[in-house]
Amino acid sequence: MSASPFAHPALFYRDDAEYLTGTVPFVWSGLAAGEPVAVAVPGRNLELLRRELGADAGRVRLLDMTDAGRNPGRIIPRVLRAFADAHPGPVRIIGEPVWAERSAVEYPACVQHEALINSAFAGRDVTILCPYDVARLDPAALADAEATHPVVIDGAGRRPSSAYDPDDVLARYNRPLPPASDRVAELPDTTNLAAARAMATTHAAAGGLSAEQVSDVLVVVTELLSNSVEHGSGTGTVRLWSEGGEFVCEVHDGGKLTDPLAGRRPATPEQRRGRGLLLVNYLADLVRLHTGDHGTTFRAYFRT
Repeated sequence: MSASPFAHPALFYRDDAEYLTGTVPFVWSGLAAGEPVAVAVPGRNLELLRRELGADAGRVRLLDMTDAGRNPGRIIPRVLRAFADAHPGPVRIIGEPVWAERSAVEYPACVQHEALINSAFAGRDVTILCPYDVARLDPAALADAEATHPVVIDGAGRRPSSAYDPDDVLARYNRPLPPASDRVAELPDTTNLAAARAMATTHAAAGGLSAEQVSDVLVVVTELLSNSVEHGSGTGTVRLWSEGGEFVCEVHDGGKLTDPLAGRRPATPEQRRGRGLLLVNYLADLVRLHTGDHGTTFRAYFRT
């Protein structure tokens, strides 16, 4: 059996020079081979690459990951798959989902994303290069990168990662979510979408969200509760609160999520159902998840 054409190396860099040395030839090699190339990295690094690529930057799909990948749960469907699916044949992507300014709440979702890339693209003729800033990231983040990437590129060259084990990463980061705020609005064990939406409208507006964000919260609460009713335990507990400049929507049910890529596959044009969790990932600024024998909790965050 032939090896999968999918490649997912991590690039460990210490400064701008190492960043450019590791990324620019990757882009130029792809362009020279006639391969579509996309770059989704944080804004400063995006500008660094844009300047170095010069006129060739116009031949590359450039995205600021702090916007496109603000919620790590949307990176696979909206950034990576959106580009790869639009270009049959070999595709090259630089994706940098982990940077030093990521919060402790965001980071577990980033690691889960990196682990899931491997199953999401298995068998595809796609190469996704993921840069990691070894000078600014915590050593634990670099250890996680070794576990989520089969190959590591650093100053010493290219090597297989002996720590590669994305399934273990998914298990380790499937942790109970941090405690909620002391001030929580709760609607327990309900199937009543109208009541959940009314409560969400009141508390989202009071939490300082814009009218557009309030509309997004209503969609998220509707989709998460509907998912609990249809695929979970038949009811869901809705909890809402504000903390640290964010409005949080949580839905818990007694079911267990068995598909780790749920909500991360792009919807097909003919698909009539199964878009709910995907929509949640598209609308929220962050989605966290914990699932197990005692139930499943989805938590969606909106920045105020």
